[in-house]
Amino acid sequence: MLFSKMSEVEVLVCQSIKNYASEASFETKPFRLHKLESGPSTQVSVTKEDALKYYKQLHTIRRMETAAGNLYKEKIVRGFCHLYSGQEACAVGMTAALRPQDSVITAYRAHGWTYLMGVTPLGVLAELTGRQSGNARGKGGSMHMYARNFYGGNGIVGAQVPLGAGIAFAQKYQNTGGVCLALYGDGAANQGQIFEVYNMSKLWDVPCIFICENNGYGMGTSAERASASTEYYTRGDYVPGIWVDGMDVLAVREATRFAIEHCTSGKGPLVMETFTYRYSGHSMSDPGTSYRTRDEIQEVRQTRDPLTSFKERILNANLVTADELKSIEAAIRKEIDDAVKIAKSDKEIDLHELTTDIYALNIDKEIRNTTPFKPLPASNLGPAINV
Repeated sequence: MLFSKMSEVEVLVCQSIKNYASEASFETKPFRLHKLESGPSTQVSVTKEDALKYYKQLHTIRRMETAAGNLYKEKIVRGFCHLYSGQEACAVGMTAALRPQDSVITAYRAHGWTYLMGVTPLGVLAELTGRQSGNARGKGGSMHMYARNFYGGNGIVGAQVPLGAGIAFAQKYQNTGGVCLALYGDGAANQGQIFEVYNMSKLWDVPCIFICENNGYGMGTSAERASASTEYYTRGDYVPGIWVDGMDVLAVREATRFAIEHCTSGKGPLVMETFTYRYSGHSMSDPGTSYRTRDEIQEVRQTRDPLTSFKERILNANLVTADELKSIEAAIRKEIDDAVKIAKSDKEIDLHELTTDIYALNIDKEIRNTTPFKPLPASNLGPAINV
């Protein structure tokens, strides 16, 4: 009776809507556990709204990193540049589980994290090119990007891990109820300072999630050649651990939710390993093909890619339409293209602004210059960091 009052087009639209779900469930790879009696469920669900959100975030990071790589090749980005392409599901899955009181600190592969923690793609790309629209007004570059509750990408290998433990200690001391995610790579996993903070964090039961993003290679050395044990989630010994497929955004989300619940229940820290892969070299100076084959990279792209696999899942589950995803992709393409244009053409800051934002309150009248003989006048009146 209802259809008899509708036009033929309206009937088709209603039938089309009826065929699409508002929520879908999927099976993840099994989680591996260390010193844990139980782990997250391998049956995960996602709403249409969240699926579109995650896809937008995954696709934005991929396109933003591609743009960053191209800017580097054009010699517009100078210095260091470490791309996150291939590892997007790790950051997107973790941020999906974060609460307002939680914090993050990571290593130098931080562009995607910076975007997810609240900085626009323009803020990221303009920072890479040293322009005033950048997240730190162009003064910091690739390894100096920050946002609320995001303590940046540390340039010293492994040094962000004890800093993350300190952030978590502060959260416990101040009783905020928050946790800190301290991320590091498989190459940094053999650093002595990491084992020191495992000990301290467990002694004090600080709410820190130590996350090893195992992308298979530390600089140019495979994990198998660098580590006597590649089961990084067990490295905490007396600290519980969990292994998760880092190419599955929903699996990472569930593992992070589980880890946050573990830490906030008073059980102390947890080690999480995300098994992932990086498509680019360690940095832009590394072609990434001298220690692995192009066939290996291509196989991962075809079988485990976090974007295409998630896209296929939500399409096959009738959770989204192909047109919806195309619309998202077109909007992202325009946003990144526009950001690239500004990142190329925007001005650099004036000389007097170089000495701002160094201290919250600077009591010195001068700041050391490139040499100690011609100091710069100090200033406390600079603009705030762009977020």
